[in-house]
Amino acid sequence: MAIIGKCSTRSSRKDWVLVVVSLCCALCSIGYFSVGLWILMAKNDEFYHMSWLVYFVRGMVWISFTVSLLSQWSKWISLLNSFWWAFSFVLISILNVQILLRTHSIEILDVVPWSINFLLFLCALRNLIHFVSQHNPENNLSEPLLAKNAEKRQIELDQASFLGKLTFSWINSLISLGYSKRLALEDIPPVVPEDEAKFAYKKFAHAWDSLLRETNSNNTGNLVLRAIAKVYLKENIFIGICAFLRTIAVVVSPLILYAFVNYANGNERNLDEGLSLVGCLVVTKLVESLSQRHWFFDSRRSGMRMRSALMVAVYQKQLKLSSLGRRRHSTGEIVNYIAVDAYRMGEFPWWFHSSWSFVLQLFLAIGILLWVVGLGALIGLVPLLICGLLNVPYANMLQKCQTQFMIAQDERLRSTSEILNSMKIIKLQSWEDKFKNLIESLRENEFKWLAEIQFAKAYGTLLYWMSPTIISSVVFLGCIIFGSAPLNASTVFTVIASLRTMGDPVRMIPEALSSLVQVKVSFNRLNAFLLDDELKNDELFRIPFQKSDKSVKIQSGNFSWYPEIMIPTLRDLNLEIRCGQKVSVCGPVGAGKSSLLYAVLGEIPKISGTVNAFGSIAYVSQTSWIQGGTIRNNILYGKPMDKTKYEKVIKACALDKDINNFNHGDLTEIGQRGLNMSGGQKQRIQLARAVYNDADIYLLDDPFSAVDAHTAAILFNDCVMAALEKKTVILVTHQVEFLSEVDKILVMKDGQITQSGSYEELLTAGTAFEQLVNAHRDVITGLGPSNDETQEETQKLDTVQPEMSQGSSFTKENSEGEIAVNGLPGVQLTEEEETEINDVGWKPFWDYIIVSKGLPLLFLGIVTQSGFVALQAAATYWLALGIQIPKISSGILIGVYTVISTLSAVFVCLRSFFAAHLGLKASRAFFTGFTNAVFKAPMLFFDSTPVGRILTRASSDLSILDFDIPFSTIFVVAATIEIFTTIGIMASVTWQVLIVAILALVAAKYVQGYYQPSARELIRINGTTKAPVMNYAAETSLGVVTIRAFNVADKFFENYLKLVDTDAGLFFYSNAAMEWLVLRIEVLQNLTLFTAAFLLVLLPKSFIAPGLVGLSLSYALSLTNIQIFFTRWYCYLSNYLISVERIKQFMHIPSEPPAIVEDNRPPSSWPSTGRIELQALKIRYRPNAPLVIKEITCTFKEGTKVGVVGRTGSGKTTLISALFRLVEPASGKILVDGLDICSIGLKDLRMKLSIIPQEPTLFKGTVRTNLDPLGLYSDDKIWKALEKCQLKATISSLPNLLDSSGENWSAGQRQLFCLGRVLLKRNKILVLDEATASIDSATDAILQRIIRQEFSECTVITVAHRVPTVIDSDMVMVLSYGKLIEYDKPSKLLETNSSFAKLVAEYWSSCRRNSYQDFNKYR
Repeated sequence: MAIIGKCSTRSSRKDWVLVVVSLCCALCSIGYFSVGLWILMAKNDEFYHMSWLVYFVRGMVWISFTVSLLSQWSKWISLLNSFWWAFSFVLISILNVQILLRTHSIEILDVVPWSINFLLFLCALRNLIHFVSQHNPENNLSEPLLAKNAEKRQIELDQASFLGKLTFSWINSLISLGYSKRLALEDIPPVVPEDEAKFAYKKFAHAWDSLLRETNSNNTGNLVLRAIAKVYLKENIFIGICAFLRTIAVVVSPLILYAFVNYANGNERNLDEGLSLVGCLVVTKLVESLSQRHWFFDSRRSGMRMRSALMVAVYQKQLKLSSLGRRRHSTGEIVNYIAVDAYRMGEFPWWFHSSWSFVLQLFLAIGILLWVVGLGALIGLVPLLICGLLNVPYANMLQKCQTQFMIAQDERLRSTSEILNSMKIIKLQSWEDKFKNLIESLRENEFKWLAEIQFAKAYGTLLYWMSPTIISSVVFLGCIIFGSAPLNASTVFTVIASLRTMGDPVRMIPEALSSLVQVKVSFNRLNAFLLDDELKNDELFRIPFQKSDKSVKIQSGNFSWYPEIMIPTLRDLNLEIRCGQKVSVCGPVGAGKSSLLYAVLGEIPKISGTVNAFGSIAYVSQTSWIQGGTIRNNILYGKPMDKTKYEKVIKACALDKDINNFNHGDLTEIGQRGLNMSGGQKQRIQLARAVYNDADIYLLDDPFSAVDAHTAAILFNDCVMAALEKKTVILVTHQVEFLSEVDKILVMKDGQITQSGSYEELLTAGTAFEQLVNAHRDVITGLGPSNDETQEETQKLDTVQPEMSQGSSFTKENSEGEIAVNGLPGVQLTEEEETEINDVGWKPFWDYIIVSKGLPLLFLGIVTQSGFVALQAAATYWLALGIQIPKISSGILIGVYTVISTLSAVFVCLRSFFAAHLGLKASRAFFTGFTNAVFKAPMLFFDSTPVGRILTRASSDLSILDFDIPFSTIFVVAATIEIFTTIGIMASVTWQVLIVAILALVAAKYVQGYYQPSARELIRINGTTKAPVMNYAAETSLGVVTIRAFNVADKFFENYLKLVDTDAGLFFYSNAAMEWLVLRIEVLQNLTLFTAAFLLVLLPKSFIAPGLVGLSLSYALSLTNIQIFFTRWYCYLSNYLISVERIKQFMHIPSEPPAIVEDNRPPSSWPSTGRIELQALKIRYRPNAPLVIKEITCTFKEGTKVGVVGRTGSGKTTLISALFRLVEPASGKILVDGLDICSIGLKDLRMKLSIIPQEPTLFKGTVRTNLDPLGLYSDDKIWKALEKCQLKATISSLPNLLDSSGENWSAGQRQLFCLGRVLLKRNKILVLDEATASIDSATDAILQRIIRQEFSECTVITVAHRVPTVIDSDMVMVLSYGKLIEYDKPSKLLETNSSFAKLVAEYWSSCRRNSYQDFNKYR
C-alpha cells in the first residue's frame, strides 16, 4: 500500500522502489543457481531426479523478473509486466498454500521467494494504478495547474466512495500534489459546505437562542456547553461507536495472545485452529485500525466545527457588545477568547471520547485479568485502586497549575498587545527597559507555573510506569497464594499484555481530565462573554429616511458611560436637527462633545429620554480607525466602485495629490492601524469613506485637528459645505474660524448644551461662546498685520493658490509615512509573512538544542531511555526463560522481575525529568531572545509588521515551545529505541520475521517521506492563516463603533467567516493527511505481526519454547502501536519545529543602535543649553529609497522657540523622528550642544529630550503610572504637574485620586496627560508634534502660556498646523518636499513674499472670510 502511494507523481528517472525489488529478485536467482550448482557438483540422489535443472529454471525465471523490473520502456510493456508479476504471485501462493495444508511445514527456500513475489505483486498494483490515473482526466496532474483546473483539484469528500472514505484515499490528490510541488494557500481546497463556519454558526445560534428563551435568569448554567451538546450530539454518537469498537478490539488482543500460547503448549496441533487464530488476529487488528482512525479523524472534524461556531459567535458578539461590555472585555481579551478558548474546542471531542473509552478499557482489561487469573487478580486490584486514587490529587494539582498558568499568560499577552500597539511612544520616551521588565516579570510568574506543570508530568510518568510493574507482581503473587492459575507462559504473558492495555488508560485518564477541565474553564469564559451586556435597541431608533424635515431628535436625554453610578455624562439633552442642516458642536476639553455623537449613534448607555435618527449614518471618529488593506478598500468600505463618484470624493477630501504621489496609487497597502499614513492622511481617508458612503446624516468628530490650516479650509469648504451640501452634518470642532458658515452652533460645557443657535445669535447672547471666540480672536489679532495689509494679502491669495496647489504634494508626514510612498517600486509596506521554503530538515531542532544549550540534557534523556528499554526487555526475557527452568522458584521469578521493572521505572522518570528541564531551558532562552530582539527592533520593523504577527509568536508559538516540543522530542527518541528493541526480540525467536519487518520499516519510511512535504506545508500555511483571524478580530474590536455607525457589521461578518474557513480548512486537511499516513503505516506493521503469528503457527512444536512464543507475540502485538506512536510524534515534532523556526526569525531582527555607548556617555548636565545644529542632514527610510529629508542645514539657538511648518507630508514629523533617532540619518549630522547625537546611546539621547506626540497614548493602569511610568517623582510633584496642565480638578473628583484608572479620557485630556509627563521631566529640549491638535483654542492658549512660562529657558520645537501655535515663535522653519525653504524670524518672513507669509495669509483669509467681519460687526 505504501508503494502504491507514489503512483501519481512518478518521475522519469529510475524508480528506486523497482530497483530495490529487482535487487531482491537478483539475490533470489543467485540463491537458486547456487543450490542447483551444488547439487550438480555433489552428484547425489537429487542429481538423478534432475532437481538441479528445476533450480536452474527457477534461477532463470528470477533473472527475467529482474530484467522486467528494470525495463519499463513504455506504458504497454509496463502493463504486460504487471500482469505477469501478479499472475506469478497468485500461482506461487496457491502452490505454497497447498504444500502447507498437506505437510504443515514449508521450506525456507519457498518462504523467501514467496515474500519477494508479494513485493512483485505490489509493484504490479502500483503500475496499474499509475496507468489508470494517467488515463483518468480528473486526476491528470500533468496539465498545467492553472486557476481553471482548480475545480478538478477540489477534494470532494462528500462524493468519495465508501472505500475512499474508509481508507482516506480522497486526500490522495492533495498529498501527491504536495509531493510534486510546494503547496501554496491557493492549492488547498475549500472545506465542504457542512464544515463551513457559516453553517456551524447557524446551528449553534439557533440552539443558543432557543436555550436563552427556555432558561430563566436565575438558573442559566453553562449555556455554551448545552448549545454545543444540543447541536453536535448526533455526530458524536457515531464517534462514540468508533471509540467503543476500538476499545473492544484493543482489549481482545491479550485473549488472542492467551489462545496462541495455549496452542503452542498443546500436544496435538491442529493447523486449521492455528490459521483461524491468525484470522481472528487479522480481523481484530483491522477493526482496531479503522475504528481508531475514524474516531481520531471524526472527533477532530467535529471539534473543528465547534471551534468555528464559537469563534464566529465571539466575533458576532463583539459586534453587538455595549460600552459596558467593552470595558469588561478588552480587545486583547476578546482576541484571547478566539485564539485560546474557542481554538481549544478543536481537540475537545477527542478528549471527551478518550476519557470514557479509556475508563471502559480499564474495566474490560480488569475483567480479562479476572477471567484468565481468577481470584489471584483480585489482590492486583488493590495497587490498581491506589494508583487510580493517586491520580486524583495529581490531576487536581495539574488543573490548579493550568488555571494559574492561563491567568498569568492572559496577563502577559494583554500587556504585550498594549505595548506593541504603543511602541512608538515607548521608544520616544525611552521606556523600553521599564516595559521589557514588566513583560519579563509577568513571564516569570507564568514560568513558575509552567515549571510546576512540567515537573508534575515527570512524576506522572513514574506513576504510569510503576503501576503495571507493581500490579503484575501482585497478580503473580496472588496466583501463587490462591493457586487460582498456573504460573505458566500463557498466564504470565496474558497478564503482561492485559496490563499493557491498562497502561494507556492509567496514563491518559488524568491528562484527559486535565484537558476537560481546561475546556470547562474555556466554556465558562465564553459563556460569561456571550451573556454579557449588548447594545440595547432602544438606545436609538433609526428610522429609514423619509420625506421628513427632521434628521436627529433627542428628547430629555440623560446618558452615562457608568450607568451603575447614575451620574450622567450628558444631562438634559433636548436637540432637534432639521434635514440638511450643518450643526457645529464646540466647547472646552471634556465637555462631552464626542459623547453627544455617541448618544446619536446609540453607543452611550441611556438613562432616560428618547433618541431618533431619521436615515442612514456615516461617522468619522476623532482617533482615526483605518483597516489594514489598500486605500481604495478603506474608502469603498464594501460598496461597489463608481469611478466618477470615487474621483469626486477623493478630490473633495484633498486626497488626490497624496494618491498620485504613492507608487501604487490608491492600491497602496496601508499598514496595520494605518501605521504608514500620517495623521492627516488617515483622517482624510476616514472622511472620504464617510462621503463615499452617501449617508443621510454625517457625524464628524473633530476631523480637521490632524491637518494644516490650508487643508482644513479645503476640507471644510469642498467637503462639508459642497460635497455634503444636501446632507445633515453634525461637526465637532475646535476650529472657531468655520463656525460662522454653519446653520446652528451647540456650545457644550460639563455634559450640557449651554447655548444653541446661529453664529450671530450666540455672539449677541455672549457668555461661553463669546469666550471661545475671544480666545480665537486674541490669537488672530495677535498675529495679524493691519487691515490694509490683510486685504492686500487676500487679493494676492488668488494668484498664489494655483501656483501652490501645483507644487504642494500631500505626500507624507509622519515617520512611518514615507516608507510606502518612497519605497522601492513594487514593494508594499506590510510584507507577506515569511515561511521557510521546503524541507529545512533538522536545522530547527538543532537550533532548539543549541539556543537552549540543551545537548547534555538531550544526551542524558537518550541514555536513561535506553536504560529503561533495556531493563524492560530484560524483565520480560527473565520471565520467558525463568518459566522453563524448574529450579527457579516462583518467589525468585517474581522478585527478580519486580526489582528489574522497578529500576526501569526510575530510569523513565529521570528521562521525563531531563525532558522537562530541557524544555524549560529552551522556553527561557527563546523567550529572552525574542523579547530582547523585539524591544531592540527599529521603529521600521513595527511599521511593516502587523501586531498580530508578533503576538502569534508570543502566544501560540511560544506555547508550543513551552509544552509540546520537550516531550515530543523524548517520545520520538523513546519510540525509535523501542521499535528496534521489539523487532530484535521478535527476530531472536523467529528470525524469518526480519525479512518482512525490515521491508515494512523501509516502506513505512518511504510513505512518511511521501507524506511529509504536504504535511509540513499544511502546518506552515496554517501558521500564517491563524494570525489574520486574530488581526481581523482585533481590528474590528477597535473600530466597532465605526462599523456599527455605517451599518456594515454584516459585511465584516462575511469576511471573517472566510478567514475562519481558510484556517479551519488547513486544520481539517492536516488531520486527514495524518490519518491517511497512520492507516498505511498500521497496515505495513500489521504485516510484520501477521507474519510473526503465521510463523509461530507453522513452525514445529519443538522448535520454539511456549515462553518465547508468548514473549515474541506480546512484543509483536505492541509493535504496531509503537510504530504509530513514533510516526505520530515524529510528524508532530516536525510540525512543532515550525514554531521554533518562526520565533527564531524574530530573534534576528536587525536591532537599532545601542541604548548606551559606555565609552561615549554624555555628561549628566547635557544638554546644558539646548542648542541644536543640523548639518547637511539627509534621511531615507530604507536603503535605495528616495531621500525624505534633503540636505537640511540650520541651527536652533539655545532657549529659542522654533516653529516648524509646511504642507502635510513636507517632512516635519520625519525631522522630529531624526532628532529622536527613530530613523538614522543617511548622511549629515545633528549636534546637540556640540555633541553628535549619533555618537551616543539612544537611551542617553531620548531621556534628555521631551516630546508631546501627535497621537496621545495612555497605558492601562493608574493616573500615577501613566504620568510617571518609571516612578521617579513624588506625589507632590505629580499634583503640581497636573495643576499646570489643567487636569487637577478632573482627577481630584475621581474616587481613588492618583490611583484611579481612567478609561474614558477624551483625546484632549490624553494630550494634557502627555503635557503632564513633559512638565515632570523638565528637559532642556521640548518637541511639540501637533500637540494641541485635539484641544480647543482657549485651552490651547492656556497651554501655550504654560509652555512659555515653564520652558522659558528651553529650546522648544513646535510642529503645527495651526498658524497661531507657531506665530509667537522666535524662529520659523518652513519645509517643502523635505527641503528647508525658509528659516527666519516670523516678523521678517511676514514682511516679504515668503511661503510662510502665504501660509499665514491662507489661514488668516479663511478666518477673515468666516469670522473676522463678524467680530467687527458684533464688537
